[in-house]
Amino acid sequence: MSVPQILGRISEAILNPLIVIFFAIALIVFFWGIFQFILHNDDEAEREKGKKSMVWGLVGIFVMFAVYGIVNFILSSLGIDAGYPFGP
Repeated sequence: MSVPQILGRISEAILNPLIVIFFAIALIVFFWGIFQFILHNDDEAEREKGKKSMVWGLVGIFVMFAVYGIVNFILSSLGIDAGYPFGP
């Protein structure tokens, strides 16, 4: 087995599932913030917590897209099949 094949399998088996899991967690945090913001419309402290959750969820989503792009850019630059989790 060559090094590109090993890196491609690591990407498929470990990196891509982790990226998808962390993206899903960030999305859940974002939607939880929306839920808190709407549910507690009369309590300013709880609304602030909801806002913070939404912001951190968006930051997490952005970071995971950036990580996904950087990893796949590096792998494609090396000529390695990345095994895309979001399609080809």
